Amino acid sequence: MEANNLRELYISELQDLYDAENQLIEALPKMAEASTSPDLRKGFEAHLTQTRGHAERLESIFAGLGEEPKRKKCKAMKGLVAEGGEMIDEDFEGPVKDAGLIGAAQRVEHYEIAAYGTVRTFAQILGDQQGVKLLSQTLEEEKETDEKLNQLAEVINLEAAGSESLGEDMEEPAPKKKAKGAGR
Repeated sequence: MEANNLRELYISELQDLYDAENQLIEALPKMAEASTSPDLRKGFEAHLTQTRGHAERLESIFAGLGEEPKRKKCKAMKGLVAEGGEMIDEDFEGPVKDAGLIGAAQRVEHYEIAAYGTVRTFAQILGDQQGVKLLSQTLEEEKETDEKLNQLAEVINLEAAGSESLGEDMEEPAPKKKAKGAGR
């Protein structure tokens, strides 16, 4: 039977996400182990717990749709996980390696934010209120994880730069001036 309706696409995309989350469940412990920053390691470990919950939510959505949770190979996540694995295997050390791991993790988060946003829209259109609720919850958690990675990057990237200079002759940007009233 040819898949030719939005419900079938929705289920297909959920299967893709289910595989993506399961790939992450396998990858996150390796990223945590490769981290030298205790805060980054804790972040990866916390996200592993959260990711297991994301997979469980997807299982609940499948159940609500009367479908068995199946994994459809997520090629995008496979590539993103492979890039993360390459970063783990690189010769970078300390904060430099951590900066690379954060970059790899943020690419994963951005993919997930896009994918969860898409399937949540499908759920809304199809009237799957349970799916909307669960997908919205996961989407917000993915956004929060991305923000936490941003906060860690602000510190770790500076540590990675260490005493390296990005250019002695570069001027610091001038502070932005507040706009004054239009009637001046």
